[in-house]
Amino acid sequence: MWRCLLLVMLLAACSKGPEADLPSISQARSLGAEWALVNEQAGAGKLTATYVAAMRKSIREQLKTCAMSLTQPKSAYGEEIAALIAAPDSASPALLRGHADRLKRIEDSLESA
Repeated sequence: MWRCLLLVMLLAACSKGPEADLPSISQARSLGAEWALVNEQAGAGKLTATYVAAMRKSIREQLKTCAMSLTQPKSAYGEEIAALIAAPDSASPALLRGHADRLKRIEDSLESA
């Protein structure tokens, strides 16, 4: 009886997998795109250094929270989020958008599954 119950619980936990991570994937994608915009506007001289530093710090902290909430951190989306966290503050907007775009493709594929 206990083995059956344990098996059912394990299957239920596994079935949530990537779908359970959708909110974190979506948030990380949005944060990556926002960071790209901040860096783009900073490069154009449209933002103050104080604002840029505060935004980058906030985005990085939120990305870390997203990463910690993942049920499958060693997944493709976990690696993309980790790559965003590892990016330098002044990463190119193209690099950041690349990560955000890959997260969007993953998000879309999970939503359509």
